[in-house]
Amino acid sequence: MLLTILLTFGLLLLLSFPIAALLAMVTAATLHLHTFTSLMVLPQQLFNALDNFILLSVPFFILAGGIMTEGALAQRLIDVINALVGGFRGGLALVSIFSCMFFAALSGSSPATVVAIGSIMIPALVKSGYNKDFSVGLLTSAGSLGIVIPPSIPMILYAFVMNVSVAKLFMAGIGPGILIGLAFSGYTYLLARKNNWRAQKTSSLLELYTALRKGFWGVLLPFIVLGGIYTGVFTPTEAAAISVVYALFVETVIYKELTLSGLTRVLKESAVLSACLLFILACAMTFVWLLTSQEIPTLLAQWIMERVHSRWLFLLLVNLLFLLMGSVMDDVSAMLILSPLFLETLNRFGIDLVHYGIIMVLVIEFGFLTPPFGLNLFVAMGLTRWSLMRTARSVVPFLIILLVCLFAITYLPPISLLLPRIFYPTP
Repeated sequence: MLLTILLTFGLLLLLSFPIAALLAMVTAATLHLHTFTSLMVLPQQLFNALDNFILLSVPFFILAGGIMTEGALAQRLIDVINALVGGFRGGLALVSIFSCMFFAALSGSSPATVVAIGSIMIPALVKSGYNKDFSVGLLTSAGSLGIVIPPSIPMILYAFVMNVSVAKLFMAGIGPGILIGLAFSGYTYLLARKNNWRAQKTSSLLELYTALRKGFWGVLLPFIVLGGIYTGVFTPTEAAAISVVYALFVETVIYKELTLSGLTRVLKESAVLSACLLFILACAMTFVWLLTSQEIPTLLAQWIMERVHSRWLFLLLVNLLFLLMGSVMDDVSAMLILSPLFLETLNRFGIDLVHYGIIMVLVIEFGFLTPPFGLNLFVAMGLTRWSLMRTARSVVPFLIILLVCLFAITYLPPISLLLPRIFYPTP
């Protein structure tokens, strides 16, 4: 059976089958050839995979991110950050990083962050004398913080497939997100000093007050969404729905810059993206059901435990495996397929599933910035009209920083687990 799975999976992958169709076909072929189970179980498992309340948050967060990207909220947010840190050396680049971090806490989407902030800040950076390759690399890389800083769609998917608390994962993402943001900022500041990139004019108190007054409604949203989740006022799914209503109200009633045609476009794009993502999830969970029913995770755990005797070596190998998998499939799909497969091994090594989830999200962030499935690269290409190779070269320095942060977070669990342990102490 295992040979059939591997051969079918590898063959279809080489033929460039869409990952959802590939998983469904591998599952069907294995059931047909090695079990007496009727193939009618497939549509039942596809339905069961999506029959979960938490998954409603995925289309809601995608829609909220689309609304905020299309409207005026990104520009108001940039104005606030610029008033706060624009006067420092390399201030405009620092504004870009902190704007991406803050917008990530609004949208939960990495591509949406690149579009919303990058479309404004890349031209502004180049106009102010910053190197163009640096500007594109910075915004493409900083935009990837959208999946690390909560709310995060990949975190929701991981929580679903691994049966982990979404609130704990969201809280665990705060420390790593800040660490990566500060690492990017430190590199930017040193580069600004080396190249003598000038600072923006320091904002007066009146200018700061004006920016805060105009951007108040946007700044308030992450506190409402995340604060409501952490205090238990509403669930992550309810928070996602609230973010849609709030974003729609702010953009149409307060800022009044979201047009009907823009809203229609956002609705269409969000529906397509949600359908694609959830279909991949359904097919992945059906494939995982097949593996679990045949006790393959248990067999894999026994095989690993016989050869690997250190949890840290295991985590290193998992990191390398996922980084390599990113060259043949997108990392979100790899996470959905392989993470449940390693569940038994993780439990035997005593690895915290929340910590492991943050590692998976960071590996996905890395995958967003590397070809051939680097979604942020494709978004940046659309903004700049650059080739894939030039765009990929521009993010190399930030990839190195991100890789260092990945291994720091892997081997220093308190970076991600400190806040969950304080606010959700185990009995």
